[in-house]
Amino acid sequence: MADSRTARRPLLTGLAVALGGLVLLVACGLVADSGKVGPAERRVFRAINDLPDWLEGPLWIFQQFGNIVVAFAVMVGVAVLLRRPRLAAAAVVAVVAKLYLEQVVKSVVERSRPGTSIGDVILRGDVSPGGLSFVSGHATITTAAAMALTAVLPGRWKAVPWVAAALNGLGRIYAGAHNPLDVVGGAGLGLVIGGLLYAALRVGTSPAEDSRTDHVATA
Repeated sequence: MADSRTARRPLLTGLAVALGGLVLLVACGLVADSGKVGPAERRVFRAINDLPDWLEGPLWIFQQFGNIVVAFAVMVGVAVLLRRPRLAAAAVVAVVAKLYLEQVVKSVVERSRPGTSIGDVILRGDVSPGGLSFVSGHATITTAAAMALTAVLPGRWKAVPWVAAALNGLGRIYAGAHNPLDVVGGAGLGLVIGGLLYAALRVGTSPAEDSRTDHVATA
């Protein structure tokens, strides 16, 4: 009986994360659907967008993790390093789901980038002032990848992709590419995808696989 409950735990955890992500996505979408940026969100945006210029280089690096090619390469690289072929398959699913579901959300909630919805913002890099902003695709793929990587990374390494995802979201606001709720909503969508991937990756994982991962990580 205990073994049965233990076997179901990853599935329940993944589904709970996915459900929580869906609630977060819907909540952010209901606010953003007006197309406007409220005073509180505007203050958060200004606080981040007005940070010193010397942060542009470091935050630009973390923004690259939101590039689907980079995110895919990282996941596949970890899959090869830890000998987890299912993670490579999860990387494909994450990219396809991100590309499709992001467009579905943008067809329902239409809010422009800060250069239009707020105006008079600092745009860094090749960020466009116009175009649909909700949700952040960068936040979606980095969060989905972080959740999938959590399923296979050992010990303290689990925190690494979450730090990268958080700094990626911060960087997107700093660059003037997204409003805060665009990033939070994108993270919610990423949790929907990532939660399901987590369940798929953990269910059926044997102690031997985890032991092998620990050995590779410490070698």
